Amino acid sequence: MLKYILPLILFIVLAVFLALGLNLHPSEIPSPLINKPAPEFSASKLQAPEEKLTPADLKGKVWLFNVWASWCVSCRSEHPVLNQLAQAKAAVIVGLNYKDEPEAALGWLAQLGNPYDVSIMDQDGRIGIDWGVYGVPETFVIDKQGVVRYKHTGPVTPEDVQQVFLPLIAKLQAEN
Repeated sequence: MLKYILPLILFIVLAVFLALGLNLHPSEIPSPLINKPAPEFSASKLQAPEEKLTPADLKGKVWLFNVWASWCVSCRSEHPVLNQLAQAKAAVIVGLNYKDEPEAALGWLAQLGNPYDVSIMDQDGRIGIDWGVYGVPETFVIDKQGVVRYKHTGPVTPEDVQQVFLPLIAKLQAEN
């Protein structure tokens, strides 16, 4: 009898874990970076490749780190939302142009508008690896001390901006 019950219990436990995993929204994928300092990088700016940007350049500011690419269909759907968020000037928006060609990225921004205060290049994907990027788009919120406070996987929607990003940014702006 035990030889029948043990596999049944194991099956039920696995089914419960599968059901819990399937109920997670893709934007709720946990990140080991939350409440830790933003990973270091020194990357060339997309529109001025001779200039570099590092997280230290952004200390004292609340900033969003949006991972995007011109070849990304979901990035195209979130782009108007980012353009509107940029107009609100709630926080600095830094773009990470991920595994893309600079010419394609510049053309894409010229065509669709540029929501980024600055965009940096990650042609080989190393910065994305350090940030734990699963795929594009992904957006991180970083506080004034350079600590990652939130990660959003997938395209940002107007609802996300209103319900998550703006309240969190306002809270972080109010903190020392």
